[in-house]
Amino acid sequence: MNLSQYLEKEGITLGSDVMLKLENFASLLHEWNQIHNLTGAKSIDAIYVNIIDSLYPLSFIKQPKTLLDVGTGAGFPGLVLAIALPQTKVVLAEPLKKRVSFLKYASIDLELDNVTVEAKRVEFIEYEAFDLISSRAVTNTKLLLELTKNITNESTEYLFYKGSRVFDEIEAVQHQLNYDIVEKNQRNYLYIKGV
Repeated sequence: MNLSQYLEKEGITLGSDVMLKLENFASLLHEWNQIHNLTGAKSIDAIYVNIIDSLYPLSFIKQPKTLLDVGTGAGFPGLVLAIALPQTKVVLAEPLKKRVSFLKYASIDLELDNVTVEAKRVEFIEYEAFDLISSRAVTNTKLLLELTKNITNESTEYLFYKGSRVFDEIEAVQHQLNYDIVEKNQRNYLYIKGV
């Protein structure tokens, strides 16, 4: 299956220029991954599955003007969201050097002028409050909220890509949050709307 077939199946519609960049990103990641081991997604199909996983929340979140992705890794979801949302200013926080090199290279190669790569841990990021903070497979919800509190305000939203533990994690913080959990396959998308 090609990427547009995957997207069609999920009901995700993107412009042809965005589609092309996503396909180029997949090829680039596949190529780099064989040498640098950036992600467990070893085939183009596996990369496409991760792209779909990254993009699915576009069907239920509101589009942010600014986005911080915590621990972007090989680009999921931050770089993929940056490709799909060219009007959004995206900051990718990633401390690992080889992943930073890939993210910087990919941003230049794909001409993503809305992307800034920060080679540091999120607690050292200094910016104005973000509209949306996303994260996939990085620590627990309570700690993520704690680590990002200096770059948020009351209207900051969060999008955390979680597994089944999300239900335990949310218990520790749910009293102070307005949130939804959107379930899809094995994924739980935790969407927190302003703290």
